[in-house]
Amino acid sequence: MNTFGKNFRVTTFGESHGVALGAVIDGCLPKIELNEKDIQAELDRRKPGQSEITTPRKEADEVQILSGVFEGRTTGMPITAVVFNTDQKPQDYNKIKDLFRPGHADETYQNKYGLRDYRGGGRSSGRETVGRVIAGSIAKKVLKTIKNDLNVKAYTKQIGDILVNEIDLEVIEKNPFRAPNLEVVEIWDKLVKQAQKEKDSLGGMVEIVIQNMIPNLGSPVFAKLEADFAKALMSIGAVKGFEIGSGFDSILMKGSQMNQKKEGIYGGISNGEDMLMRIAVKPTPSIAQRQKTKNGEELEIIGRHDPLIMPRLVPVAESMVNLVILDHYLENKMLYN
Repeated sequence: MNTFGKNFRVTTFGESHGVALGAVIDGCLPKIELNEKDIQAELDRRKPGQSEITTPRKEADEVQILSGVFEGRTTGMPITAVVFNTDQKPQDYNKIKDLFRPGHADETYQNKYGLRDYRGGGRSSGRETVGRVIAGSIAKKVLKTIKNDLNVKAYTKQIGDILVNEIDLEVIEKNPFRAPNLEVVEIWDKLVKQAQKEKDSLGGMVEIVIQNMIPNLGSPVFAKLEADFAKALMSIGAVKGFEIGSGFDSILMKGSQMNQKKEGIYGGISNGEDMLMRIAVKPTPSIAQRQKTKNGEELEIIGRHDPLIMPRLVPVAESMVNLVILDHYLENKMLYN
């Protein structure tokens, strides 16, 4: 399934080392001001080669809008936007094309479809998220016309066992980790460099805050807002866990304590209060260490990969949250307006 959403429908396409990646968006409101710069700003936050803690693959990720926009405004027709790959190195994978890399989708794709794109994982690569960010940036632009002060902000909350407690949203884009606290940057930098020295990778946590949320979004019983947030964020390849509000900490609370928490959502419906979500992000499975496959073959992955994925996953998480908010807003508009 490559399509997400009910009212604001997004179909993504493309492979890691194919010709191009992109998205087709259907259901966008007409007369919304939109141009390539709106999308490019978000793609630049996701693109590779931003710093020493990201993959050295050099992709400009320059977006082209092919349809759905006329004279700078959306027409209400399907929007197609594409990013062409320019720095593919599929030859890096020739030696391991018949092996299943540990921690990857190689085996499951092969067993399900009878073939797979071994060039960096093809569709199962993290590069697939280009299409998500294209669509999410458009959703963000539409939402600004609906509620200008709505703000979806994600940041790296944790790397390894080092957690950020003091949050400052103003410094997120001022450091390569997208950390909400500059005091942790030097510590995290040492952790990453040690992992790189050991030809290994690190996992962590991304936290997402929604400020000035639109109220009355979500429906009982199977269309709860938090259920769709969970599906959206868990659909990102590297994400292994999701929690919202008090999350698993609520296990330790009594009812009298829990009832005092501002969760931002009750009965699956937003109440307009700020909301907080967290996702667990696994270590990048492509590492330079010699490893053994499930069948005992030895392999060495020589492609270009991130030692940790959280900083580049931040705009992807924001995009998926914006897509869910807009989709639920349009559902309300159709049912109750």
